[in-house]
Amino acid sequence: MSSHHKEIAFKSFTWIDILNPDKGQIGELSAQYGLDFFQIKDSLEIGHLPKIENYSDYAFIILRAFTGDMTKRQTNINKITNKVAFFVSEKRLITIRRAEFSFFSEYNPECVNVEELLVFLMRKMVQTYNDPIAFLAKKVELLEHTVFVRTNHKISLEDLYYHKAQSRIAKKVLQYSQVVINQIVVRDKFKPGLQDIKDQVLGLIHNSDEVIDDTSNLLNTYLSINAQKSNDVMKLLTVFSAFFLPLTFIVGVYGMNFDNMPELRHEYGYFAVMGFMLIIVIWIYIWFKRRRIL
Repeated sequence: MSSHHKEIAFKSFTWIDILNPDKGQIGELSAQYGLDFFQIKDSLEIGHLPKIENYSDYAFIILRAFTGDMTKRQTNINKITNKVAFFVSEKRLITIRRAEFSFFSEYNPECVNVEELLVFLMRKMVQTYNDPIAFLAKKVELLEHTVFVRTNHKISLEDLYYHKAQSRIAKKVLQYSQVVINQIVVRDKFKPGLQDIKDQVLGLIHNSDEVIDDTSNLLNTYLSINAQKSNDVMKLLTVFSAFFLPLTFIVGVYGMNFDNMPELRHEYGYFAVMGFMLIIVIWIYIWFKRRRIL
């Protein structure tokens, strides 16, 4: 992605938007706008988490927006989110970012001051989490339906892992963002808008928590169901073995080719043995029923 530098003049302030700057420009940007060298360096670091640093003449803020592709199995914070660094002062807003965001061109050209534009951009960044978390919740719901309704169908444990991992990353970033947003101070006129952002973040954290809990519960339930199925198979095999083991023993005894076996020459020997075997089967069946095994 090529570097991009744009300055937009409003009535009472200037917005400077810098897209994908080169690390070699750190010193140049620091000197040009009077910014701290290491803060600009933080702006260019790929995996930096949300934070805020307040100074006498400006505030330095980093927030992350969701930019990942939910159809891909991504579990790296750098692949599913991208950050925007804000340098906020009374007469100037500087944004430094690596990714393209459509809402950066949806601002109100009649913004009265920096705070209005800042609140707008923060709201849009928070809203990027709405669809991904809703997508994960829907996926988990479909997996639950497969487990509890379509009991003969198997689910992918790998899918469950990725859903949980993505939800966990989203929640962690939102929690860091919540700490940052709670420290931002704006004029009374923009406090309702800022409070709305705080409410949205809280709701998204709650929703991501639900997805994480649902995936954990679903995994445990699925493993329990599979274990129960294995137990049922073992129980069935045990029951069959209990019935046939004594019968096999009797057949084995009378299948031996010894000459001195009087029962073999008895007129009713065959019927006596068959009757005895039937009695054993009935006795085993009654014993199983009394024990509530069958």
